[in-house]
Amino acid sequence: MKKISKILLLFVLTITLSTTINVKAATSKTVNNQAELKEALNDSNISTIILGSDIETTEKINIMRDVTIDGNNKTIKYVGKFGSSSSSDNTVWGGIYVLQIYKSNVTLKNIKLTGGNAGLLINGGHATFVGKIDVSGNGFGGIELGKGSGVTEAPTLTITDNAEIINTTESADKPTIWVHDDTNGAVMEIGNTEFELNSGEELTLDEINELEESIENPETSDSLLLNIFFLSIFVILSSYAFKKILNKE
Repeated sequence: MKKISKILLLFVLTITLSTTINVKAATSKTVNNQAELKEALNDSNISTIILGSDIETTEKINIMRDVTIDGNNKTIKYVGKFGSSSSSDNTVWGGIYVLQIYKSNVTLKNIKLTGGNAGLLINGGHATFVGKIDVSGNGFGGIELGKGSGVTEAPTLTITDNAEIINTTESADKPTIWVHDDTNGAVMEIGNTEFELNSGEELTLDEINELEESIENPETSDSLLLNIFFLSIFVILSSYAFKKILNKE
């Protein structure tokens, strides 16, 4: 009887341990449509969501917890309506962002966000970009940093060393990154350098690239300043020497 009890106890422990391991191992999930994406976002056991195919969504996708979304070089495209007129034109404002990061820390990797009024809203949250982040094809621009109702923390965007932002539809009235008019203290971090962005500030891809280059090649700006300094000294000494010659004559 004791032997049977030990065997039963061992069996129960084995099943319990196996279940625990399976629960802990279930940290990533591949999704292929809007419903699966929303379900995965609602499951706090999933730390990484992988896109298995391009996804079309009829609503803004809200991200309200810490998570990594690995786009796997796939696309999330908004195909719903805009504004009170239920227009299909994404240049009609309806507050539609393909993704909204709300007061959470989210890593986005190798993904395209298109079809909305904007591709991404960082609403008092922290977004980290890894790989290629494509925000082309949105009606008002690529990425907005803002603070919505009940949000006190400043939005932050971290662009890692290997990240590349793509926006083939950028124009004067469709910036790649902009800060909402009522938002102060928004931060863009490149490498270990933080840049505070002012309310209403807009950045083009060229301006973002220039900031990245200034960090990657600080010696370029330093050498330019040194060249200007030495040139100034040369001009002053040359002028002094020329005056001496004139006085002697």
